[in-house]
Amino acid sequence: MRKLKFPTAQTILIVIAIIVTVLTWLIPAGKYDTLVYNTASDTFLKSSLEKSIELPATQETLDKLDIIIPIKKFLDGDIYKPIAIPNTYKELAPRPQGLAELVKSPIKGIIAASDIIFLILIIGGLIGIMNLTGAFDAGISWMSKILKGREYILIILVTTLIAAGGTTFGLAEETMAFYPILIPVFLAAKYDAMVGLACIFLGSGIGSMCSTINPFSTIIASDAAGINWTTGLENRLIMLFICLLITIVYILRYAKRVKADPSKSLVYDQKQELEELFGLKTMNTTTKFTHRLRLIIVVFSLCFVVMIVGVSFLDWWFVEMTATFLVGAIVIGFIAKIRESVFVEEFAKGAASLLSVAFIVGIARGITILMEDGLISDTILYHASTITEGMNKGVFTNFMLFIYGGLSFFMPSSSGMAVLTMPIMSPLADTVNIGRESIVNTYQFGMGLFYLINPTSLILAALAIVKIGFNKWLKFIMPLLLILLITVMIFLTISVY
Repeated sequence: MRKLKFPTAQTILIVIAIIVTVLTWLIPAGKYDTLVYNTASDTFLKSSLEKSIELPATQETLDKLDIIIPIKKFLDGDIYKPIAIPNTYKELAPRPQGLAELVKSPIKGIIAASDIIFLILIIGGLIGIMNLTGAFDAGISWMSKILKGREYILIILVTTLIAAGGTTFGLAEETMAFYPILIPVFLAAKYDAMVGLACIFLGSGIGSMCSTINPFSTIIASDAAGINWTTGLENRLIMLFICLLITIVYILRYAKRVKADPSKSLVYDQKQELEELFGLKTMNTTTKFTHRLRLIIVVFSLCFVVMIVGVSFLDWWFVEMTATFLVGAIVIGFIAKIRESVFVEEFAKGAASLLSVAFIVGIARGITILMEDGLISDTILYHASTITEGMNKGVFTNFMLFIYGGLSFFMPSSSGMAVLTMPIMSPLADTVNIGRESIVNTYQFGMGLFYLINPTSLILAALAIVKIGFNKWLKFIMPLLLILLITVMIFLTISVY
């Protein structure tokens, strides 16, 4: 009898899209009114499905709408997305999504996620050029000699640095560039691809889960909750240290076991395939690390430095990030003296190698569009906000943790989740006599924990790059997820008493 194979990431997402389509027939349609600040006219635009009206951009308008957010947050651009207006939820005529909408959803998703998709493809092109130069081979050989006997430093360093990016500016989509670069380094260090995947993905996930100054989650959520972003900062710093320590120890234990006995690897059956995929079989370990190759590595590294500086301080987003990697590829092409025709061909091949990843991102976005068009996301939010009345505050804060974990399946964007849910959820803290920073923390921790396994987040795209099945990832991550969940629940309970 032929052994059943676990489905691909694309198939998993299509099955989820079918389930979501069915849910639009079962869950009542409903929507909150929204409010957005129009910088051109210096007014608020209050919108419902029926109509949109302009309102004066004043604190009085916000007070009348029960929005407990200082007007300055809108005028300064801290809150730039439409926010949900409390007490405006209403049921609407059903808008079930049919077969035509299901078929069109991946296409709509690819169009909607085109900014991320182009970033991924350009990064693929850059990596294709880097592989052609031989700089990776020389750099990995050099690093293997430097770290010989101390390879565990690589795990601690990579996980910590990426977590630092996650906690400060929400390093997430950008990590797609790291997998093809760093996985060969971990393989050369005699670890498996799961170790490299874990260091990168969990570093980003834990950093974002315990965001400290991340403008796309902590700051925007605090603003939408009507509190200063520094409120609750100490708790988030403590959780960042605890969760990162637990994660690094967990990865180190697995890595030590694999290094001692490669057959203990969860991807041992793919060992040869993965070594071929990441060039370990064809890697030229005799390539001399020349000054030219060193310069190429420096330029390549600078692409990431420039990207981080741009996102953190210059309001850059996907267009600027993508342009940075494109310029980097061209500069490296000149340094390596690659002919124009060869450059174009290798760049295209590199981009093509990440095309399946780009499709996964698009299909996942299409699922979100199905939910938005079916008008079921706000219904789920409304009912989630009405079942906490009269709860004990310890039970309440943990219940909110699970609420946010569940909601993140339907709203995987951290900034989108913040502006849509905080005006609705943060006043619930007042009813059980706890600080609103507790809601901000449960939002971050709930989203962050579920992010580690959420198929509508980036995990399937990351797995597609590394060619590891979702089932193997679940086998690896579930013990750690349980440990982190218990840790977070204990911490949240203590924090509200």
